[in-house]
Amino acid sequence: MAAEGYMTTVYKGPEGESTQWQDIHRKLGNFKPAPSVWKPDAYKPEEEEAKDKNWVDSKDGKDLSDLEDEFADDRFMEEYRQKRIRELQDAARRPRFGSVEEIRGSEFVSQVTNAPPEVWVVVHLYKEGYGPSTLMSQALDQLAVQHPTTKFVKIISTDCIPRYPDTNLPTLVLYHEGTCLQHIVGLGPFGGPKTTPEQVALVLNKHGNFCPAGEEEAGEVSQAAHLKSLVGRMVERREEEERQDESSDFDD
Repeated sequence: MAAEGYMTTVYKGPEGESTQWQDIHRKLGNFKPAPSVWKPDAYKPEEEEAKDKNWVDSKDGKDLSDLEDEFADDRFMEEYRQKRIRELQDAARRPRFGSVEEIRGSEFVSQVTNAPPEVWVVVHLYKEGYGPSTLMSQALDQLAVQHPTTKFVKIISTDCIPRYPDTNLPTLVLYHEGTCLQHIVGLGPFGGPKTTPEQVALVLNKHGNFCPAGEEEAGEVSQAAHLKSLVGRMVERREEEERQDESSDFDD
């Protein structure tokens, strides 16, 4: 007990620090292990998002306009930003369709031949209720939604060409800048009765920028995307056929 009038001072080291005496007893098992001392995680600065071409491509026209000072010290990226703005503005100025329009033979010149020079036109000669024509119509309806800058029209075959044989249906006529680029007769080039929108797009893109990727980019990127989707559909169809075969084996 401390004498009256005197104060007792207890010295403590930093939290978690132990004396040599305590360390010896802990090694002998006389004391409990020292509690672990909490330490904050080492500071890690947040990774800054890479501002490269992919980052610029992800921005719309308004965002790119607001980034005027972002690349003041990077001439290459500033030129690329300006290029993307021009591309988006050009795409916005293009005519947009988004569906397959029915026209009459008397409208062919005004609607197809005299279409704006920047517009790619797909003409579907068809017959109502005819199976192959119906299959092509379904594919073109989907492509018209996916590629609204391409003009898709359909016309009853005999209204366009008198006595046009049903055996040639469906027929696609491809136009650009007032010129007929190609006639494609029947479903054969598209896969026959297994025709899909992806396969139709692949064939169309062999003759021009009819089904562009991202509204303005065509070519290998577009074809790769369509091919990937086509392969997926073929795999699903094969799996379905195998399931049906297994089911028929059990029925036997």
